Amino acid sequence: MAIFYPDILDEGTAPVEFSYGDKDVMLYALGIGLGSDPLNEAELPFVYEKGLKVVPTAVTVLASASGRPRGEALPVPAGHRPSKPNFLMLVHGEQKVELHRPLPPEGKFTIEGRTVGAYDKGKEKGAVLVRQSIWRDEAGLPVVTLTSSSFCRGDGGFGGPSDGAPEPPDVPQRAPDRSISYSTRHDQALLYRLNGDRNPLHSDPDSAKRSGFPRPILHGLCTYGITCRAILEAVTDFDPDQILSHQARFSAPVFPGEKITVDLWLEDRSIHFEARVAERGVKVIKNGLCVLR
Repeated sequence: MAIFYPDILDEGTAPVEFSYGDKDVMLYALGIGLGSDPLNEAELPFVYEKGLKVVPTAVTVLASASGRPRGEALPVPAGHRPSKPNFLMLVHGEQKVELHRPLPPEGKFTIEGRTVGAYDKGKEKGAVLVRQSIWRDEAGLPVVTLTSSSFCRGDGGFGGPSDGAPEPPDVPQRAPDRSISYSTRHDQALLYRLNGDRNPLHSDPDSAKRSGFPRPILHGLCTYGITCRAILEAVTDFDPDQILSHQARFSAPVFPGEKITVDLWLEDRSIHFEARVAERGVKVIKNGLCVLR
């Protein structure tokens, strides 16, 4: 397994069609804890088809709603060396979603992806890969751009640039303006995995122990979705159409059943945020930034 540079920047997938429906939208919302009180009229529209609203971070899973779409590999130049990172040592580091317009409760789109960055931190320090996926509607217009960074612990020393990776935004150096806490359910990872990520790390105790954890952990993207839920509740009055982009860095896992506290710093149309598990004294999300329209 190895990364070949700059060859990896030629790698990507051709557009492939996918669709999602109201069931997929509601399942995601339930997976991040919305609707826990079925009489909460502010949250009900995210989990009930009457006037259904879409959580913006649902775009991280909706392309997999009808099965993970697999587009054909893009043509590559002659002599291209295909990269094969060591996926057993790959960790999802950062995620950003940008919504070029609000999401409908159902729709048909195409998605295409490519590697847009590869950064070499050294043979003993690993590598960072940046991949971008774009949704387009049936007219070919962009709807969503997703950018994810992965830390490849076993693939450093491939000879690529060490600098130039996008710098994460820093949170203000003052006390947060708002903090909001959510108790996760003990079975929350078992529910969230039905969105498409069935990695046994999140469901199988033996698999979790082999990965170095005492028990299954919550999906990082579930925690990411919970931070968006906090902004919907605390800032936008549950209006998802106000959110233009949402990005964050994953810093530590959450165990299902723990309480997550999301700290928010309000600066005009920019909402900086972090998330922590106070009972263990750890930050689980860092360098968060949500931009409003």
